Amino acid sequence: MTNKIKGPSKAETALLGAFAGLSLAQIHAPATQDEFVAAGNEIKAAGVAGFDTESKPTFVTGDISKGPHVVQFAISDKAFIFQLHHDEGRPFLIDLLQSKEVLKVGFGLKSDRGQIQTKLGVRLDAVLDLDEIFRKDGYSGDMGVRAAVGLVLNQSFHKSKRITTSNWALHALSSQQLLYAANDAFAALKVFEALSLTHTDLLPAIDPEETHLA
Repeated sequence: MTNKIKGPSKAETALLGAFAGLSLAQIHAPATQDEFVAAGNEIKAAGVAGFDTESKPTFVTGDISKGPHVVQFAISDKAFIFQLHHDEGRPFLIDLLQSKEVLKVGFGLKSDRGQIQTKLGVRLDAVLDLDEIFRKDGYSGDMGVRAAVGLVLNQSFHKSKRITTSNWALHALSSQQLLYAANDAFAALKVFEALSLTHTDLLPAIDPEETHLA
């Protein structure tokens, strides 16, 4: 039986130099139709985007999350934060979620798939969960963005529990929330780029029912 490899611990990655993430000036939260159109065009033109979602947490046993409340996409030099309270933006978001023109890469996306299906009634398409890539290479469990940034980029990626469990349903997100959401997706993109995956590498990790990107 092959021994599974463990990713670096939080203590180990904390000793590394800090991950260089996006600044607030590189983060865009579209709110008008023109801004949603422009965001969709940029993301599709990139072809690959770091991807994640955020939801207002539930603290009572039995409560069901009404998320996602935020869906984020990161490309090479910026991130786009889609807030689902903007009803006018939903058609553009749904188009991106279903689009086979852009590969959406992230970590631990199983729950994101389910929430998107429940809330928006659409299937998340052309998506790559990087945890699957690491499991294919012999790593145990979910690698996660923090450990992956440490392992692949040799950098420390800090995730604040306070921001993780903050209210993502707010209409006006804080600067800290915007930075957190954007860089979660951006870090996934940077790990994906550093892995230099081939199309053959990608195929086992993407849902076989999906149309794969060349």
